[in-house]
Amino acid sequence: MRRGEIWWAELEPPAGRRPVVLLSRDEAYVVRSLIIVAPITTHIRHIPSEVPLGADDGMPQNCVANLDTITTIPKDCLRNRLAALSPQKMKEVEAAIHFALGMG
Repeated sequence: MRRGEIWWAELEPPAGRRPVVLLSRDEAYVVRSLIIVAPITTHIRHIPSEVPLGADDGMPQNCVANLDTITTIPKDCLRNRLAALSPQKMKEVEAAIHFALGMG
C-alpha cells in the first residue's frame, strides 16, 4: 500500500463497496490500523474539491475523488488495488485537499 493508490474498499452503509484514494503517508500503512482515504464517486459536481479520474487513471468510468469527504477507515476494509495515480494527478489531489480544508 502506498499513498496515491486506488483500492476497492468495503465501507459502512450507505457508501458500501467503492474505490478510494489512499492519502496517508506511506509509513502509516505499516504501523497504523486506521488510514486516511478519499472516496471516489461517479456523482460529479465539477467543484475544486473534486479531482477528475478516468481511463488514463486506471478507472473503468469517469468519476472523481471527493476531497470534501476525506475520512479514516480500518486498513482491513481494503480489498484489492485498482491503480496508482500519477505524480501530476497527486498534485491535483493535494490542491483539492487545500481547497476542501480552506488552506488557500
